[in-house]
Amino acid sequence: MSAEDISVEGSSAEGSGIENVSIEALDLGWLTLTPSTLVFIVLGLTLAAFIWGRFRYDLVALAALLGSVMLGLVPAESAFAGFGHPAVITVAAVLVLSRGFERSGVVDIIANQVLKVGENLLLQLLVLVGTIVLLSGIMNNVGALALLLPVAMRLAREHNTSPSLLLMPLAFGSLLGGLTTLIGTPPNIIISSYRRDVTGEAFSMFSFSPVGIAVALAGLAFIVLVGWRLTPKRSGQASTDEMFDTANYLVELKVGEESKAKGLTLQQLRDELDETIPVLAVVRDDNRRAGYNFHGALEEGDILLLEAGPDELQMLEDKVGLSAIAELEEESDGDPEVNDAEHPARHKDADKAKKKDAAQDQQSVDIEGLQLVEAVVRNDSMMINRSVRQLRLNHQFGLHLVAVARDGGRLKQRLRDIRFKNGDVLLLQGSENEIADSLASLGCLPLASRELHLGQPRKLAISIAIFALAIVAMLFDLLPAAVAMSTAALISLLIGVLPLREGYQAIDGPVIVLLAAMIPVGEALETSGGADLIANALLGFGSDWPVVVTMIVLFLLSMLLSNVVNNAAAALLMAPIAVSLANGFDVSLDPFLMVVAVSASCAFLTPIGHQSNTLVLGPGGYRFGDYWKLGLPLSLAVLVVAIPMILLVWPL
Repeated sequence: MSAEDISVEGSSAEGSGIENVSIEALDLGWLTLTPSTLVFIVLGLTLAAFIWGRFRYDLVALAALLGSVMLGLVPAESAFAGFGHPAVITVAAVLVLSRGFERSGVVDIIANQVLKVGENLLLQLLVLVGTIVLLSGIMNNVGALALLLPVAMRLAREHNTSPSLLLMPLAFGSLLGGLTTLIGTPPNIIISSYRRDVTGEAFSMFSFSPVGIAVALAGLAFIVLVGWRLTPKRSGQASTDEMFDTANYLVELKVGEESKAKGLTLQQLRDELDETIPVLAVVRDDNRRAGYNFHGALEEGDILLLEAGPDELQMLEDKVGLSAIAELEEESDGDPEVNDAEHPARHKDADKAKKKDAAQDQQSVDIEGLQLVEAVVRNDSMMINRSVRQLRLNHQFGLHLVAVARDGGRLKQRLRDIRFKNGDVLLLQGSENEIADSLASLGCLPLASRELHLGQPRKLAISIAIFALAIVAMLFDLLPAAVAMSTAALISLLIGVLPLREGYQAIDGPVIVLLAAMIPVGEALETSGGADLIANALLGFGSDWPVVVTMIVLFLLSMLLSNVVNNAAAALLMAPIAVSLANGFDVSLDPFLMVVAVSASCAFLTPIGHQSNTLVLGPGGYRFGDYWKLGLPLSLAVLVVAIPMILLVWPL
């Protein structure tokens, strides 16, 4: 196996320590693979893995990086330089600052005003989407969505509106808002850093604003006036009871004299059943204790409130002798804990159909005080592809899994057999004081209506002041974006706006690894000559057409790519191609880079293109094919507005 040296000088490599890189072609005897061919193979496999989704995107990106190193496309000494890249540092700092805004109460004040919106759907959409557009410009767009998603769910429930009409517009609004500033979305940060590497000068904080604001306003108007009509109206999703059919499946079972359950703890009961049926509460002598807080042995006469379907009811009676209560005693009429409930009849010879009818005959069981909470599984959750037992939800996190909904409907299979997916909506029970920390550790976003905490006024003012000073330092070129944002994040942690532990939790590890790994791979696309090959093909295609036509093609390619891979990865891969196109046409780099910045954030066609889209998949009851119905016309509207605005603000 021999090799021939091909030396390619990459313009963007100057800021990354990769200059005049000597890359070897791979000679297999019967086939010689040039560096550009090797890069295309690596990127092709990487994109296929992204689309397949079997492995998380950060692992795929890391595999692409290490593969590029082994093939000689990325120098080994520069393999992990991406972890110190200014774009990566800036993204991490913005994530910390975003969590600080949440902690100090900046966003809750806004959300508290949003909840005052009346029943008019158009007004609800205008306020919700308009608010998230503003928030996404100053903080991470996924963080902004995470804060307003519970508010939208609460609005839907209070006004009997289908969440599917609100949540997709809300997610798309978070993407539109990110276009307006440097720190609004990772593609803007990446494009700014790339421009600095090529020209020596980065885009400033508000360089993106003229185009971004115009596009965001056009998108907002389209969504509020027309777009929401293109979203599916899924009924029965606004209420916890409706989504999970909770009232029909909460049953009370009594520990009888001959019951095998007598003398067992709840954990021993679960071991005996070999099931994960959650006991929500134990009632003894008219006193009810939440299941997660009951550690003693069961006694005769104890009543267990648990979540069970017909099959589980039969198993509970057969295995441990727990029987559904026939009717409430007359003495319980004044007991608020068990009043106003009907229960399945007890009959030893009842068949499964009767059990089913009995379970579904229940109208309401009082669940007050049981701390039930809905949560959606995030893209970066540790729960993905794992089961309840593997996660040890009860022992390690103090949570009971009550039910799981997917694609807007409750899953009927056994809880222990469910392997969680991103976008799943979970009904969980846990301690009120610990459930928030447990959900954060698991990577879940709470959806249930919550009390809005306005934070501490002093920390609120300090948080805003710190952020404002960082912006001023960037505007007057006193500090680079990475240094200014990192300093603001550090001060926030030092003065207690955000606890250190939460600061580390706020940094989205998979996104950081994705960026750090794909930056050298994106540079290899240029240093190998791959970007020039693609650009030459586009130049040949558009040689008889105006430059604007090639810009539109670049926009469409970047937009389509962002719908199947992470938007940051799309920006990293398309930026070198944009620069090569600009050089080929002998025009300014800026309009081409702006095209990539806008289009890479337009992941409106699929639920996998952006985390915001995935977060609303379960709560909105959407299906994969629902997104393009609103996303396609919205993408075209963005294209129609963006290209003229880019040419106006950043002329060729």
